[in-house]
Amino acid sequence: MAMPHLVQRYTAQDVLSFPEDGNRYELVRGELLVSPAPRPRHQLVIQALADILGAYLVAEGRTHTLVLSPADISWDAETLVQPDLFVVPSLEVSDDWSTFRTLPLAVEVLSPRTARADRIVKRDLYARQGVATYWIVDHEAGVVEVWHPRDVRPEIVTRTLHWRVTNEAADCTLEIDQFLAHLPASGE
Repeated sequence: MAMPHLVQRYTAQDVLSFPEDGNRYELVRGELLVSPAPRPRHQLVIQALADILGAYLVAEGRTHTLVLSPADISWDAETLVQPDLFVVPSLEVSDDWSTFRTLPLAVEVLSPRTARADRIVKRDLYARQGVATYWIVDHEAGVVEVWHPRDVRPEIVTRTLHWRVTNEAADCTLEIDQFLAHLPASGE
């Protein structure tokens, strides 16, 4: 009798020992997620978001709390993710990724190769880990999916995106069409 092929499960330690080859390796419940280097527009979207969020966080007195990947966020031995960018509380900022555990905001910029992982696998993980707000930025469609841990479906934002680092903080607003208008067209 033939044995069924079992899918290999990895640990965060396994992934951290992989050689540098230009791919992004992430791990969710032992499932290995591999994606090649993103396209330039993907990176430009991340940089534009970082500029807006960074200025907002500095104005709120939260310098050095915005982080861009690569990063190694892990909540257990079978999890290692790299949100495109994320915010952490000031008290968790250190020179050791293991202190980065609470994410008020995690952002993934969609690409064709990461859509399933971002929308299903990572969304479920971020909800279970209590990531307060999760943005999935679909720059091709000009929308942002906004998720919170208990959401059954996302808020689909097509015009103005709002976020606050704390309930007492000022509102950070992002006009999606203006933000995307300054980027090169898709495929460039």
